[in-house]
Amino acid sequence: MVAHSLRARVRAGMIDEIKRVARRHLATDGANLSLRAVARDMGMVSSAIYRYFPSRDDLLTALILEAYDALGDAVEAADAAVERRDLRGRWHAVCRAARAWALAHPAEYALIYGSPVPGYAAPDDTVAPAQRPPVVLVGILHDGLTTGRLTPPPDELPDPLREDLAEVAAGLYPGMSEALLARGMAGWTQLFGLISFELFGRINRTLPHRDEYFDHQTGLMADLIGLPGPS
Repeated sequence: MVAHSLRARVRAGMIDEIKRVARRHLATDGANLSLRAVARDMGMVSSAIYRYFPSRDDLLTALILEAYDALGDAVEAADAAVERRDLRGRWHAVCRAARAWALAHPAEYALIYGSPVPGYAAPDDTVAPAQRPPVVLVGILHDGLTTGRLTPPPDELPDPLREDLAEVAAGLYPGMSEALLARGMAGWTQLFGLISFELFGRINRTLPHRDEYFDHQTGLMADLIGLPGPS
Protein backbone atom coordinates (compact mmCIF):
# COMPACT_ATOMS: atom_id res chain seq x y z
CA MET A 1 0.00 0.00 0.00
CA VAL A 2 2.83 2.41 0.88
CA ALA A 3 4.66 1.59 -2.35
CA HIS A 4 1.49 2.10 -4.39
CA SER A 5 0.86 5.47 -2.72
CA LEU A 6 4.43 6.54 -3.41
CA ARG A 7 4.15 5.53 -7.07
CA ALA A 8 0.90 7.48 -7.35
CA ARG A 9 2.51 10.60 -5.89
CA VAL A 10 5.50 10.29 -8.20
CA ARG A 11 3.22 9.85 -11.20
CA ALA A 12 1.09 12.86 -10.20
CA GLY A 13 4.25 14.93 -9.79
CA MET A 14 5.47 13.92 -13.25
CA ILE A 15 2.11 14.81 -14.79
CA ASP A 16 2.20 18.22 -13.12
CA GLU A 17 5.74 18.81 -14.37
CA ILE A 18 4.83 17.78 -17.93
CA LYS A 19 1.93 20.23 -17.88
CA ARG A 20 4.14 22.97 -16.46
CA VAL A 21 6.64 22.54 -19.27
CA ALA A 22 3.84 22.29 -21.82
CA ARG A 23 2.38 25.60 -20.58
CA ARG A 24 5.79 27.17 -21.12
CA HIS A 25 5.72 25.90 -24.69
CA LEU A 26 2.24 27.39 -25.11
CA ALA A 27 3.64 30.77 -24.15
CA THR A 28 6.51 30.59 -26.65
CA ASP A 29 5.23 28.38 -29.48
CA GLY A 30 1.43 28.57 -29.29
CA ALA A 31 -0.85 25.56 -29.18
CA ASN A 32 1.12 23.49 -31.69
CA LEU A 33 2.55 21.33 -28.92
CA SER A 34 5.13 18.63 -29.51
CA LEU A 35 5.40 15.83 -26.97
CA ARG A 36 8.94 15.22 -28.15
CA ALA A 37 9.88 18.83 -27.43
CA VAL A 38 8.30 18.66 -23.96
CA ALA A 39 10.13 15.40 -23.22
CA ARG A 40 13.42 16.91 -24.43
CA ASP A 41 13.04 19.90 -22.11
CA MET A 42 12.43 17.52 -19.21
CA GLY A 43 15.44 15.38 -20.03
CA MET A 44 13.24 12.39 -20.82
CA VAL A 45 13.41 10.03 -23.77
CA SER A 46 10.46 10.78 -26.01
CA SER A 47 8.90 7.37 -25.48
CA ALA A 48 8.69 7.91 -21.71
CA ILE A 49 6.25 10.80 -21.92
CA TYR A 50 3.67 8.58 -23.60
CA ARG A 51 3.26 6.69 -20.33
CA TYR A 52 1.65 9.86 -18.95
CA PHE A 53 -0.03 11.31 -22.03
CA PRO A 54 -0.67 8.83 -24.87
CA SER A 55 -0.92 11.61 -27.46
CA ARG A 56 -0.54 15.33 -28.01
CA ASP A 57 -4.31 15.64 -27.92
CA ASP A 58 -4.47 14.10 -24.45
CA LEU A 59 -2.00 16.68 -23.19
CA LEU A 60 -3.89 19.50 -24.91
CA THR A 61 -7.13 18.31 -23.35
CA ALA A 62 -5.57 18.30 -19.88
CA LEU A 63 -4.32 21.86 -20.38
CA ILE A 64 -7.68 22.99 -21.76
CA LEU A 65 -9.58 21.50 -18.84
CA GLU A 66 -7.26 23.21 -16.36
CA ALA A 67 -7.62 26.55 -18.16
CA TYR A 68 -11.42 26.38 -18.25
CA ASP A 69 -11.56 25.41 -14.58
CA ALA A 70 -9.15 28.17 -13.55
CA LEU A 71 -11.24 30.74 -15.40
CA GLY A 72 -14.42 29.25 -13.97
CA ASP A 73 -13.00 29.45 -10.45
CA ALA A 74 -12.07 33.11 -11.00
CA VAL A 75 -15.48 34.23 -12.24
CA GLU A 76 -17.42 32.21 -9.67
CA ALA A 77 -15.34 33.66 -6.83
CA ALA A 78 -15.84 37.18 -8.17
CA ASP A 79 -19.60 36.70 -8.37
CA ALA A 80 -19.79 35.22 -4.86
CA ALA A 81 -17.94 38.22 -3.39
CA VAL A 82 -20.68 40.71 -4.37
CA GLU A 83 -23.97 41.22 -2.53
CA ARG A 84 -26.66 39.13 -4.21
CA ARG A 85 -29.04 42.01 -4.86
CA ASP A 86 -26.41 44.03 -6.70
CA LEU A 87 -26.96 42.50 -10.11
CA ARG A 88 -25.01 45.18 -11.93
CA GLY A 89 -22.12 44.95 -9.47
CA ARG A 90 -22.01 41.18 -9.92
CA TRP A 91 -21.95 41.57 -13.71
CA HIS A 92 -19.04 44.00 -13.56
CA ALA A 93 -17.16 41.83 -11.06
CA VAL A 94 -17.48 38.74 -13.23
CA CYS A 95 -16.43 40.60 -16.37
CA ARG A 96 -13.40 42.10 -14.64
CA ALA A 97 -12.40 38.73 -13.21
CA ALA A 98 -12.52 37.11 -16.65
CA ARG A 99 -10.35 39.89 -18.09
CA ALA A 100 -7.90 39.77 -15.19
CA TRP A 101 -7.48 36.02 -15.54
CA ALA A 102 -6.94 36.31 -19.30
CA LEU A 103 -4.34 39.06 -18.93
CA ALA A 104 -2.51 37.03 -16.29
CA HIS A 105 -2.65 33.82 -18.36
CA PRO A 106 -2.51 34.88 -22.01
CA ALA A 107 -1.24 31.56 -23.37
CA GLU A 108 -3.96 29.58 -21.60
CA TYR A 109 -6.60 32.07 -22.73
CA ALA A 110 -5.38 31.77 -26.33
CA LEU A 111 -5.60 27.99 -26.04
CA ILE A 112 -9.30 28.05 -25.14
CA TYR A 113 -10.48 31.19 -26.97
CA GLY A 114 -7.95 31.62 -29.76
CA SER A 115 -7.73 29.96 -33.15
CA PRO A 116 -8.66 26.26 -33.24
CA VAL A 117 -5.71 23.89 -33.00
CA PRO A 118 -5.26 22.12 -36.35
CA GLY A 119 -6.20 18.45 -36.13
CA TYR A 120 -7.54 18.69 -32.58
CA ALA A 121 -11.16 17.93 -31.66
CA ALA A 122 -12.10 18.74 -28.08
CA PRO A 123 -13.77 15.81 -26.30
CA ASP A 124 -17.15 16.04 -24.62
CA ASP A 125 -15.66 16.40 -21.14
CA THR A 126 -14.50 19.92 -22.02
CA VAL A 127 -18.08 21.14 -22.51
CA ALA A 128 -19.13 21.54 -18.87
CA PRO A 129 -15.97 23.41 -17.80
CA ALA A 130 -16.30 25.70 -20.83
CA GLN A 131 -19.84 26.61 -19.77
CA ARG A 132 -18.90 27.87 -16.31
CA PRO A 133 -18.41 31.57 -17.21
CA PRO A 134 -21.64 31.90 -19.25
CA VAL A 135 -23.55 29.95 -16.60
CA VAL A 136 -22.42 32.50 -13.99
CA LEU A 137 -23.47 35.40 -16.23
CA VAL A 138 -26.85 33.88 -17.02
CA GLY A 139 -27.27 33.06 -13.34
CA ILE A 140 -27.15 36.79 -12.58
CA LEU A 141 -30.03 37.30 -15.00
CA HIS A 142 -31.93 34.38 -13.48
CA ASP A 143 -31.54 35.83 -9.99
CA GLY A 144 -32.87 39.14 -11.27
CA LEU A 145 -35.94 37.46 -12.71
CA THR A 146 -36.73 35.35 -9.65
CA THR A 147 -36.42 38.34 -7.31
CA GLY A 148 -38.44 40.64 -9.56
CA ARG A 149 -35.54 43.06 -9.98
CA LEU A 150 -35.14 42.38 -13.68
CA THR A 151 -37.86 42.68 -16.28
CA PRO A 152 -37.61 40.73 -19.53
CA PRO A 153 -37.40 42.88 -22.67
CA PRO A 154 -40.05 42.69 -25.40
CA ASP A 155 -39.82 39.47 -27.37
CA GLU A 156 -39.00 40.43 -30.95
CA LEU A 157 -37.00 37.31 -31.74
CA PRO A 158 -37.29 35.41 -35.02
CA ASP A 159 -39.08 32.11 -34.42
CA PRO A 160 -36.08 29.87 -35.21
CA LEU A 161 -33.88 31.82 -32.79
CA ARG A 162 -36.54 31.68 -30.09
CA GLU A 163 -36.65 27.90 -30.43
CA ASP A 164 -32.85 27.67 -30.14
CA LEU A 165 -32.81 29.88 -27.06
CA ALA A 166 -35.66 27.96 -25.45
CA GLU A 167 -33.54 24.83 -25.75
CA VAL A 168 -30.56 26.62 -24.20
CA ALA A 169 -32.72 27.98 -21.38
CA ALA A 170 -34.15 24.52 -20.68
CA GLY A 171 -30.64 23.24 -20.01
CA LEU A 172 -29.71 26.13 -17.72
CA TYR A 173 -32.71 27.82 -16.11
CA PRO A 174 -36.03 26.45 -17.39
CA GLY A 175 -38.62 29.15 -17.96
CA MET A 176 -36.14 31.96 -18.53
CA SER A 177 -37.29 34.55 -21.06
CA GLU A 178 -35.73 33.82 -24.43
CA ALA A 179 -35.53 37.55 -25.18
CA LEU A 180 -33.59 38.17 -21.96
CA LEU A 181 -31.35 35.19 -22.60
CA ALA A 182 -30.56 36.59 -26.06
CA ARG A 183 -29.35 39.83 -24.47
CA GLY A 184 -27.35 37.94 -21.88
CA MET A 185 -25.67 35.90 -24.60
CA ALA A 186 -24.91 39.11 -26.49
CA GLY A 187 -23.18 40.36 -23.34
CA TRP A 188 -21.27 37.09 -22.98
CA THR A 189 -19.97 37.09 -26.55
CA GLN A 190 -19.12 40.80 -26.38
CA LEU A 191 -17.23 40.23 -23.13
CA PHE A 192 -14.91 37.67 -24.68
CA GLY A 193 -14.65 39.73 -27.84
CA LEU A 194 -13.44 42.65 -25.72
CA ILE A 195 -10.91 40.47 -23.94
CA SER A 196 -9.66 38.90 -27.17
CA PHE A 197 -9.26 42.24 -28.93
CA GLU A 198 -7.18 43.52 -26.04
CA LEU A 199 -5.16 40.38 -25.49
CA PHE A 200 -4.35 39.94 -29.16
CA GLY A 201 -3.39 43.61 -29.59
CA ARG A 202 -6.29 44.77 -31.77
CA ILE A 203 -7.06 47.94 -29.81
CA ASN A 204 -3.94 48.62 -27.77
CA ARG A 205 -2.58 51.49 -29.86
CA THR A 206 -5.99 53.00 -30.43
CA LEU A 207 -7.16 52.89 -26.80
CA PRO A 208 -4.39 53.26 -24.22
CA HIS A 209 -6.89 53.65 -21.35
CA ARG A 210 -8.11 50.09 -21.60
CA ASP A 211 -9.37 49.70 -18.01
CA GLU A 212 -11.79 52.58 -18.52
CA TYR A 213 -12.78 51.32 -21.97
CA PHE A 214 -13.48 47.86 -20.63
CA ASP A 215 -15.66 49.10 -17.77
CA HIS A 216 -17.56 51.41 -20.13
CA GLN A 217 -18.26 48.60 -22.57
CA THR A 218 -19.34 46.14 -19.91
CA GLY A 219 -21.60 48.89 -18.57
CA LEU A 220 -23.22 49.16 -21.99
CA MET A 221 -23.85 45.42 -21.87
CA ALA A 222 -25.47 45.80 -18.46
CA ASP A 223 -27.64 48.60 -19.86
CA LEU A 224 -28.73 46.39 -22.76
CA ILE A 225 -29.74 43.65 -20.35
CA GLY A 226 -31.38 46.09 -17.92
CA LEU A 227 -29.34 45.17 -14.86
CA PRO A 228 -30.05 47.36 -11.81
CA GLY A 229 -27.62 48.28 -9.06
CA PRO A 230 -27.94 47.34 -5.37
CA SER A 231 -30.65 49.80 -4.33
